[in-house]
Amino acid sequence: MNVVRMIKKKKRFKFLRQRTPGKRRLKMSWRKPKGIDSPKRVERKEKGRVVKIGYRTPRLIRFLHPSGLPEVIVHNPTELEGLKGVVVRIASTVGRKKRMEIVRKAEELGLKVINP
Repeated sequence: MNVVRMIKKKKRFKFLRQRTPGKRRLKMSWRKPKGIDSPKRVERKEKGRVVKIGYRTPRLIRFLHPSGLPEVIVHNPTELEGLKGVVVRIASTVGRKKRMEIVRKAEELGLKVINP
């Protein structure tokens, strides 16, 4: 069995910014709490989790699609040649006509397209 399929991705937590749940809504983008008396910085349990290196996913599966295969972004049908054992994602800038060609060629080569 493939080693990648045996290792599962860890559960992802929502790391909320300091003072987010209160009246003053902040953006969801993480900022490190730096206040002197900040309970979030001191890591009080009730204030939520703080981003740490231990939450990172294992290196073997870091940039893989949930199917366990690496993703490749494709802009035109010629980029599909020579690809094997990957999952194809069509770039967002590709139009309908070229997208149809890419999907058709991917089916011929036996590749899975994530966003046909």
